[in-house]
Amino acid sequence: MIQRSLLLLLLPVMIHAQSVPPSADAVMKEAYQQASAQKKNVFLIFHASWCGWCHRMDSSMSDESCKKFFNDNYVIRHLTVDESKDKKNLENPGANEFRKKYGGDGLGIPYWLVFDPEGKLLADSRFREDGNVNSKPGDNSGCPATEKEVAYFIQVLKQTSKLSAADEAIIARRFRMNGN
Repeated sequence: MIQRSLLLLLLPVMIHAQSVPPSADAVMKEAYQQASAQKKNVFLIFHASWCGWCHRMDSSMSDESCKKFFNDNYVIRHLTVDESKDKKNLENPGANEFRKKYGGDGLGIPYWLVFDPEGKLLADSRFREDGNVNSKPGDNSGCPATEKEVAYFIQVLKQTSKLSAADEAIIARRFRMNGN
């Protein structure tokens, strides 16, 4: 009887411990290791369960027409941020701080970053007229849908992957569908 009572007391603690998502640092450490082993870059997306544009970004990247390109060139990871009060348990600990560190605080989601396997930032979703990651950043392009957003996204993909002309046309066409 004592064992059963103890189990009932510990059950909520055990369930809570299992439901806590991994920390941002743990997610990124694993992503960098995998990217290094597979000779890829890391494509990180900050998202939330309620975010329609985040779902569009995921749907576009995993669309059969684009999926192979993204899987061949990137280790794709997500960090959950900005959840409603009743879903805060879905957020990755440290994700908001990580986003802030890389200039995404207050810009909305999805907000994405591209890193090399050593953790060096290569690009982010903030417009830069000249395409240089070290230039002054502009607004968040989020999930590319407009002509300008898709053009910037394609520019980032060219700089951070092996983007063929055929892949470029397919990805541009698919992401432009997000605006419909």
